[in-house]
Amino acid sequence: MENIQKSFIYGINGPVVTVKNAPWLKMLEMVYVGEEKLIGEVIAVHGDDTIIQVYEETSGLKIGEEVISSGELMSIMLGPGLIGNIYDGIGRPLKQVEKESGAFISRGISADAIDKEQIFKIDILVNAGDVLSGGAIVAETVETSLIKHKIMLPPNISGEAVEVRESGEFKCSDWLVKVRLENGEIYEVCAIQKWPIRTPRPYIRREKISKPLITGQRIVDVLFPLAKGGTAAIPGGFGTGKTMTQHQLAKWSDAEIIIYIGCGERGNEMTQVLEEFTGLTDPKSGEPLMNRTLLIANTSNMPVAAREASIYTGITIAEYYRDMGYNVAIMADSTSRWAEALREISGRLEEMPAEEGFPAYLSSRLSEFYERAGFVTNLNNTQGSVTIIGAVSPQGGDFSEPVTQNTKRFIRCFWGLDKSLAYARHYPAINWHTSYSEYIDDLSQWYEANVDKDFLKLRGEIVRILQEENSLMEIVKLIGADVLPEDQKLTLEIARVIRVGFLQQNAYHANDTYVPIIKQYEMLKIILKLYKKCKSLVELEGISVSQLSKTGIFDRVIKMKYDISNDELEKFKAVGEEIDKLEF
Repeated sequence: MENIQKSFIYGINGPVVTVKNAPWLKMLEMVYVGEEKLIGEVIAVHGDDTIIQVYEETSGLKIGEEVISSGELMSIMLGPGLIGNIYDGIGRPLKQVEKESGAFISRGISADAIDKEQIFKIDILVNAGDVLSGGAIVAETVETSLIKHKIMLPPNISGEAVEVRESGEFKCSDWLVKVRLENGEIYEVCAIQKWPIRTPRPYIRREKISKPLITGQRIVDVLFPLAKGGTAAIPGGFGTGKTMTQHQLAKWSDAEIIIYIGCGERGNEMTQVLEEFTGLTDPKSGEPLMNRTLLIANTSNMPVAAREASIYTGITIAEYYRDMGYNVAIMADSTSRWAEALREISGRLEEMPAEEGFPAYLSSRLSEFYERAGFVTNLNNTQGSVTIIGAVSPQGGDFSEPVTQNTKRFIRCFWGLDKSLAYARHYPAINWHTSYSEYIDDLSQWYEANVDKDFLKLRGEIVRILQEENSLMEIVKLIGADVLPEDQKLTLEIARVIRVGFLQQNAYHANDTYVPIIKQYEMLKIILKLYKKCKSLVELEGISVSQLSKTGIFDRVIKMKYDISNDELEKFKAVGEEIDKLEF
């Protein structure tokens, strides 16, 4: 640190600090500000002025205090020990911070994301003389009971392995392989590497998206599926269930690793996440869910600049595990509060505001974030994916505001939450008329091969019935349902069965909180079998819908989501036989 050049604070405006005559500072470089060495990042250079964004509270900072260059870009430490931990927006482990400063984060605390002294049993996978390229897997270790951590050569390093240690127990900071670079220098590979958070990690190529992210939530998996490596947005006003929907996706989706970013969230909501996730069991393995989960907690009372950085910290960690060949899902809650941080910092920089005061570069920043999703072939020829699910909190539930509209430009799956559905206790409150997924065609082959060739046909029939119900409701509002012909009354009744018995899901019921795709398909078949049978009775035998309702068959089909557990699919046959026996 003594050899690093120093400069001095010239101006302070909230989290924005100005330094004069510091030509050695470069864009996006990490710096230490003031006597307490607050962490900051260079965000602009104007002639003699260098603008620094400080990621900690700047109260009490004085003009004339020194700013020290770190000589490196704003980076996150990557290696074994990340999974199962909780970090703040700039990658400091909160458990370690709590030991040093208590319940509130003190200023100037420096804590590495990974404990360098932690010991792992590491298996070395390369031999002396092997020629290694960037991203090559040189060793592996068991990080948790669910995650085998692959220790990789940094993407920008390649050369010949000249010295290799025997497999055994090592600290994270111990060298494992010595690599001779092209310039003759020796690079020591250890379990830890650093990577700039704003720089996407490289890969060989993007692959065609072809596999769905199975979530166990029927409205998502059937009507609006999301692909592994895809992007989705969950916009909704206050109280519509954005956070709870993301909780369900984080708990039950079949991604191998979950990264949950609480970006500007209320502290009590983050507490709920921490308490829930630490007590949950992974449904596929029976192991604790935290063994494949990483949390980034940046609550609304933390410095606003760190909120802006938390998104990049999370996506960089996601790309790191993607490079090992894992499918990673990242939950960003919420990108609106991230955009508000951009707006505040932009205002302090006195930049020209665009729509609703957001900076003109809002759309480009959103695109940079969502474009880091994808299903790719990595530098080490493994395949992995990063799936991004971003919550959006439009003020007043207005989907025409800038963050929602700009987000829609860069995502292909839109789960629009509806206030009226939420107030009617219909969860998830995803509006099936305003939502959409552009991944249906990409995933069609997977559904045909892994579920049934008729799956998408049944899905299309469900969508048609819901659309027809929407049209009929306009008439019902004007003149009432009694004047409708019986076939249209039947459409309304079957649409109710679909809404209540299929789209509505109870997160607190053991049989309904998570539903495998095969059970979802069986439920679809039963509902459409009921529709077909009732339609023939109405049209051919003149039976009224009220007579059909008295049999209790509609309610019986609605309740099957509770009555039939995930491993009792043979019971659907009995429900189907009950429908076949309907006679008058």
